[in-house]
Amino acid sequence: MIQIKSEDEIALMREAGLVVGRTLEKLKAAVTPGMSTADLDAVAEDAIRGEGAIPSFKGYRGFPACICTSINSEIVHGIPSKTAVLREGDVVSIDCGAIVEGYHGDAAVTVPVGEVVPELLELLRVTEESLWRGMAAARLGGRLIDISRAVEGTIRATPHPTGGRWGIVEEYVGHGIGTEMHQDPQVYNYVGRRMPRGPEMVKGLALAVEPMVNLGSRETRVLDDGWTVVTEDGSASAHFEHTFTLTEAGPWVLTAIDGGQARLAELGALRPSA
Repeated sequence: MIQIKSEDEIALMREAGLVVGRTLEKLKAAVTPGMSTADLDAVAEDAIRGEGAIPSFKGYRGFPACICTSINSEIVHGIPSKTAVLREGDVVSIDCGAIVEGYHGDAAVTVPVGEVVPELLELLRVTEESLWRGMAAARLGGRLIDISRAVEGTIRATPHPTGGRWGIVEEYVGHGIGTEMHQDPQVYNYVGRRMPRGPEMVKGLALAVEPMVNLGSRETRVLDDGWTVVTEDGSASAHFEHTFTLTEAGPWVLTAIDGGQARLAELGALRPSA
């Protein structure tokens, strides 16, 4: 069932989103070679609880940490560990969620560790670009498939740095969000055959868009820990995510510090209120 929020509920989601946004800024600044992903989790827990919020992930279906940390070929849902140490040239995806008065915010970034090779930087760039173009394609009265088409179209239109083909992960997708972290509808990062157009986008609908792109094949598998999803071929992966809603003026990115204004303005997605 799709949950439509009131203005007051969206305001609470904005508070949660700002906690997530500020926490991710602290985490990006903290990423350095030699630190463990458990160290990052401690930074996240201090930041989230320090703002009076609750980590969304800790205890969710038994997940043991406050953030997901996925290194290199790990796509999503990596468990922070003292033995998972970041090294120069790695990329680490950090997925973060927070709850304020029962409402969730959810966002993710992939961060280079020190100096990384150009093809990894391009992987990060195209994945983040597809996220923003997906949100920019959303319009009141539009359909959910508009987001999916923009995400996939951005990725497919970008030349692969080694002449291959980008792997768009299909098994894990974006989602509605509100009083639960995962709600209907699912937000796909691709457009499949006979895929429905999806529900109409209306005020009060809140969505988490989260493309996951592999440098190699799109095929995935889950490790024995039951959580960590990795690329089947061992290629690197990137993951970016934001929570957003729609207003008369265009998308409002609830997990971006500036509401997404700067980037969305560049993409021509904002307009004067009616």
